[in-house]
Amino acid sequence: MQLFAIVGLYVSAGSILTLMFQYINLGFPDQLDYGYMGASGTIRWAMAMLIVVYPVFLFISSLIYKDYDKNPENRELKTRKWLVYFTLFVAALTIGGDLIALIYNFLEGDLSARFILKVLAIFLVAGTVFYFYLKDLRDELSKKARRVFAWIISSFILLAIIAGFLTAGSPFVARMYRFDERRVNDLQIIQNEIINYWQQKDELPSALLDLKNDISGFVPPIDPKTNEGYMYKVKTDLSFELCANF
Repeated sequence: MQLFAIVGLYVSAGSILTLMFQYINLGFPDQLDYGYMGASGTIRWAMAMLIVVYPVFLFISSLIYKDYDKNPENRELKTRKWLVYFTLFVAALTIGGDLIALIYNFLEGDLSARFILKVLAIFLVAGTVFYFYLKDLRDELSKKARRVFAWIISSFILLAIIAGFLTAGSPFVARMYRFDERRVNDLQIIQNEIINYWQQKDELPSALLDLKNDISGFVPPIDPKTNEGYMYKVKTDLSFELCANF
């Protein structure tokens, strides 16, 4: 249970940091960074991790602390102390590395709002973990203090998940985007086949069904949602229109 709780902590902390980073990327886009264009997928993965792992982490942690209340001697278990000390070590390294990165980028002349916010996000998450587990290791947190701490963190995570739905869109919107991505891919495939057809026969196909090839097994794809063929029209001997409804 101790190991499971620590793993849940690491996954939850990493996921909330991922969400915060993506929100910062979207709020302060960098023209040299093309990665933020695909932020929606990363946000959905982080949301999924939090929705599943964080409640389990809270549940396991509550069982552990109930056991401590009944059996205080279990606080002295070597397994628990080793895991907590290791967590403190990782949190301290993260905070130290965060400060080193801040100073280095300051010396390099880079103090953009985007970078500073990411540094603050790392410092906030790592500092919160370090503070809580240091107090817990010293047994300086009352039952009420732990509950308040849990409510504050849970509220913050809930707001981050809600922001994820607002930023990445609902599952229905995501499905619409996937349909559009499929349509774009289909049109690119059809276009390549039309060009190959023209190269072999020196003329454009009169209809998309002309592209059907029993030897290669190619069949013109259709709209994945309506199951209707894409729109194709020959304009001149060397030009054509290929369309879809998005």
